Amino acid sequence: MKFKILRFKRLRSTNDTAIRIIQNSSLKYGMIIAENQSHGRGQYGKKWLCFKGNLFVSFFYSLENLNLTLSQITKLNCLLVKKMISKYYKKKITYKKPNDLLIKGKKISGILQEIIHKNNKKSLIVGIGLNLVKNPIIRNYPTTNLNDLINKKVSKKKIEIELKNVFEKNLSKFVDIGVGS
Repeated sequence: MKFKILRFKRLRSTNDTAIRIIQNSSLKYGMIIAENQSHGRGQYGKKWLCFKGNLFVSFFYSLENLNLTLSQITKLNCLLVKKMISKYYKKKITYKKPNDLLIKGKKISGILQEIIHKNNKKSLIVGIGLNLVKNPIIRNYPTTNLNDLINKKVSKKKIEIELKNVFEKNLSKFVDIGVGS
């Protein structure tokens, strides 16, 4: 499983762009990357606050030959993001259901999953927001960012590639190769 990278300067939402690409192309595996997005979405219709320099990515992939339940996929996606972050931050990273990653009780990343149907086939979009350089101030919900935690600047491009590699390597383990993947 290889994800084609589609890079944009500014989008309304990486998930919205993934939906359009799924509906209007035959691409089965993609990674949408935006330098900035104006209307990022979070869980339950909440807005994902976007700051320049942070990571805004959506992966999309066909669910047709993936041998996992949606619940397993949700947990796996969180674990994959956690695995990539742990390359930089060596201490405890916790998972808060349904889709947040916390460090020291503060949110560093959120994941929004959406299923799209096209021609009786399902695709999953996994939108990932990661606070790299700046975190929002949200009343009653503490947040943090990776640069502050490790006291150094992290290359956003390097994070993007590492995240892509982690998704490709780990999701491929669950694809049924016997049926046209």
